[in-house]
Amino acid sequence: MIFITVKFRVRPEDAEKWPEITADFTAATRAEPGCLWFDWSRSLDDPTEYVLVEAFRDDEAGASHVQSAHFRAAQQTLPRHLLATPRIVNMKIPQDDWSLLGEMVVEEQS
Repeated sequence: MIFITVKFRVRPEDAEKWPEITADFTAATRAEPGCLWFDWSRSLDDPTEYVLVEAFRDDEAGASHVQSAHFRAAQQTLPRHLLATPRIVNMKIPQDDWSLLGEMVVEEQS
């Protein structure tokens, strides 16, 4: 899979509205057949920083995503809400889901 993490520094006046600003893009991406997940989080230390964790099945799914109409629309609409160019980590890894954190095993509760 292609595993991607992106940090977005959002303008302070848009930080509270960021989930709404990105809602259409998020929904369209999650609906892509090759999208494994597309999840936003907000920094606990910096309220203007959002982190996007996303994964795509393979190169074909990743290429389809960046060639989609909703991706092109996001390229046009999202930058005006940002303080800086987003920072990204993009890796191909040989798995198709999250692994369990062996150092923190939780026994099922009944």
